[in-house]
Amino acid sequence: MILPALTLAAATSLALTPQPAPQPVPAEATTQAPLAAAVRLADWQLARMADSAHVSRATGETRNPRAWEQAVFWVGMTALADAGAPPRIRDAILAMGRANRWQPGAKPYFADDHAITQSYLWAAAHGAGPAARVPTRAAFDRVVGQPAVTTLAFYVPPSGYGDTECLTRWCWCDALFMAPPALVELSRQTGDPRYRDFALKEFWATTDFLFDPVEHLYYRDSRFFERRDAKQRKQFWSRGNGWVFAGMARIIPLLPKGSADRIRMEGLFRTMATKLAAVQKPDGYWAPSLLAPEDSPPEASGTAFYTYGMAWGVNSGLLPRATYAPVAQRGWAALTRAIQPDGRLGWVQQVSDRPETVAPGDTQYYGVGAFLLAATQMAVLDRAAR
Repeated sequence: MILPALTLAAATSLALTPQPAPQPVPAEATTQAPLAAAVRLADWQLARMADSAHVSRATGETRNPRAWEQAVFWVGMTALADAGAPPRIRDAILAMGRANRWQPGAKPYFADDHAITQSYLWAAAHGAGPAARVPTRAAFDRVVGQPAVTTLAFYVPPSGYGDTECLTRWCWCDALFMAPPALVELSRQTGDPRYRDFALKEFWATTDFLFDPVEHLYYRDSRFFERRDAKQRKQFWSRGNGWVFAGMARIIPLLPKGSADRIRMEGLFRTMATKLAAVQKPDGYWAPSLLAPEDSPPEASGTAFYTYGMAWGVNSGLLPRATYAPVAQRGWAALTRAIQPDGRLGWVQQVSDRPETVAPGDTQYYGVGAFLLAATQMAVLDRAAR
């Protein structure tokens, strides 16, 4: 299950792979302006940061302002601020960072506890100053200087999930969103290439291990290599692959143009985009289990990450507009339908590591963050179409 390095020739070949035929965009795709919708949803979530009662399956981690659930919301907020949102969006990010004293999560090697540092690094470049990145740099100096030594095999011991040894590395595909963008950005801000080099080395190790070269999708972790559904289909979790696809959209712009790693990642991004476009459902959503669309509920978190990635791919020139803009537009139309009467983003699968059931009222901080990311790129896509 090894994905060979994508050479320039291979990347060019991937670009020439036959693309899925464009499909008509439904009328509901011409919905509310993306940035206005994002600001409304951000305001709804900001009013509820201190009370997780609105989350269907809240845990101590959900309520932790440095854990990944809330961290992904703040990542979306940084993109929204960059897109020209009102100053209160930027002010909220800076206030959060100060309240957290710019500290990462508690586990020094756990990628999920690194996600919040993406917003700290943004803050360091947008008013908070160099002090905002000091704890992040100290944490990553430890990770890079004393890297964890373990396999990527995902074995949960009798003592519980939290004692899984490989969690000190990126042995689950979600990790490719959580940590690498922060490490690569830290290299950009400091001029020290060690963080970027480490991130790329580990990114490719995880990809070589978890990427299925036949289906062009990622297994969530090695426990899923041999799992099949009742129809003997492989199980590829929507949000899990969404983490990777969105993570690449955040990493690629930070890599030197023309570098071997950037060329390889662009090729991988195109390969995933081709597959993901082919499995999008007619209603614009992606199924919780990507290869099992029948009778599947709407699911907003994976759909938001894919919509973000597709729109970013078109906007950056990596994906053909005629083919992929309609994919993004259908995804955005689906996301706007997921907004509930009380203003929340519904149909967000709760914290898990596999496809599960979803209900209309299910929301989560990370789902909102993914929606904000999608909205910022859809706004660019819409402007280009005028």
